[in-house]
Amino acid sequence: MPDPSLTLISHPLCPFVQRAAIVLLEKGVPFERINVDLSAKPGWFLALSPTGKVPVLKVRQADGEDAILFESMVICEYIEETQGGASMYPDDALLRARQRGWIEFATPTLADAWQFLNATDPSIADAKGAAFRERLQRLEMELGTGPYFAGSTFGMVDAVYAPLFRYFAIIDPAVSRAIFADLPRVSAWRAALAVRPSVRDAVVKDYAERFRKHLRQHHALLAA
Repeated sequence: MPDPSLTLISHPLCPFVQRAAIVLLEKGVPFERINVDLSAKPGWFLALSPTGKVPVLKVRQADGEDAILFESMVICEYIEETQGGASMYPDDALLRARQRGWIEFATPTLADAWQFLNATDPSIADAKGAAFRERLQRLEMELGTGPYFAGSTFGMVDAVYAPLFRYFAIIDPAVSRAIFADLPRVSAWRAALAVRPSVRDAVVKDYAERFRKHLRQHHALLAA
């Protein structure tokens, strides 16, 4: 049964929601999940979310009141600090700081990927695809033998990048092959994340079709 003390307010396609869901699942924390229509945001949601964005985590307090957390990494860090299960960060302070730096790197990486995926103009698609490739090349230089970002242990960096890589299992395989060509470590990392149970279970069963529908509705060049 879901734990009524934790409610994750979500959207089925949001990659930032997936970060929080993956961490909750990795920690084995039961939670309730409520999806909202971001094209017609309900008043109750706008009253909770100062930014008008998901995810939002409602945390039921001992006195019955709800505390509201917003921003995906704030939520992920709260879960890491308050829940059991394996730590999502290394014990060493320097390694933790370096991993948090690569988490920050994920934000512009996701932005380039998203603009590439949703591009309706070939010149924009080419520019954003090239920018995304450059960021993947930086990651390629940072990765070790895997299977995860920091080796054999799944961590917070993995939870952050997994939603980004998910898109490329849905679009035309030829496009994905070109994006990840000559990036063996990133490709192996992507494959390992794809089969992780927490990553698989962080989205609804029909996620792929929902994303394809999104691309069609936005007349993206990659729509199928």
